[in-house]
Amino acid sequence: MLPIKDDQPRYSTPFVTWFLIALNLLIFLFEASLDARSLNLLIHQFGVVPYHLSVFLRGSTRYSLGQVVVPFFTSLFLHGSWMHVLGNMWFLFIFGDNVEDYLGHFKYLIFYLLCGVPAMGAQVLVDLHSTAPALGASGAIAGVLGAYFVLYPKARVLTWFFVFVVWVPAWIILGYWFVLNFLSGTATALAVQSHATGGVAFWAHVGGFISGVLLVRVFGERRMRYPYAVG
Repeated sequence: MLPIKDDQPRYSTPFVTWFLIALNLLIFLFEASLDARSLNLLIHQFGVVPYHLSVFLRGSTRYSLGQVVVPFFTSLFLHGSWMHVLGNMWFLFIFGDNVEDYLGHFKYLIFYLLCGVPAMGAQVLVDLHSTAPALGASGAIAGVLGAYFVLYPKARVLTWFFVFVVWVPAWIILGYWFVLNFLSGTATALAVQSHATGGVAFWAHVGGFISGVLLVRVFGERRMRYPYAVG
């Protein structure tokens, strides 16, 4: 199911959502300009490599605290392909504006980043010895989806489903998305895989979504959300 647009009104301009989309696209353009060796170095330095954290937790001085912690943030702005970045940015474009409208610009940015960290943490915990870098904005965006699920469950989302285009309640499409990722993540965790194997970060999606569900009410609605009288 591919969302096309939603019918939830907003009362402010989503500057932060637009900024995040532009920044992710610009960074991916930079990635695309690199040769294979430079790109590999960039991804291993700024992506989250679970093995690095595992070594650090065992007391090794091979990796510093900064080398372990910083990638949990920088990895949110790296992507592996055009399909990866465009898919993530499309979901952020559809659902991010309403969550930003509810939280306010600054709180929304902090919320986005905070959802991304436990999302990456959930993915890392699946296999602490993996040497494959985890990267992508999908964990943070999953937090946005979780917030939307809580705030606007009855909003309608125009959805492309095989050959049909239909309006679907947000709680159905986002609930389906979460269950699908949870089941896929469980299957992936049970499978026997090489430590160097990458793939879709299903547990980052699950961790981010749950983080968004829990954090959105903690952050709370922004003041003066409805500046104009309606009706």
